[in-house]
Amino acid sequence: MDTETPPVTLAPSAIAFIKKLQTENDMPGFGLRFGVQGGGCSGYSYLLELEEAPQEDDEIYAFEDVRVFVNPLHRGYVNGSVITYEDTLMQAGFQIDNPNIKRKCGCGTSFDV
Repeated sequence: MDTETPPVTLAPSAIAFIKKLQTENDMPGFGLRFGVQGGGCSGYSYLLELEEAPQEDDEIYAFEDVRVFVNPLHRGYVNGSVITYEDTLMQAGFQIDNPNIKRKCGCGTSFDV
């Protein structure tokens, strides 16, 4: 595990939801891949998916017993991000507060840094 400051923080709501996904989908020990990918009208969109193991060069961070895998090339795009999970009458899903964003698209699914 990396000992430096993590580029991302998982809020308790996100940790609880990931644990629920792991249990419901028989995915014990799977970690959350967090990063960016090209796409959308503003240039980038988030990559959030459960993976069984980290890739060779990944930075690995633990929040309680949930691991987060971050490709070091993505660190500059996501550094300081906080991931929460919200389940309201209007929407359910992960919310990402990223201080590096300079511009979001109108639909809210892509951004520029």
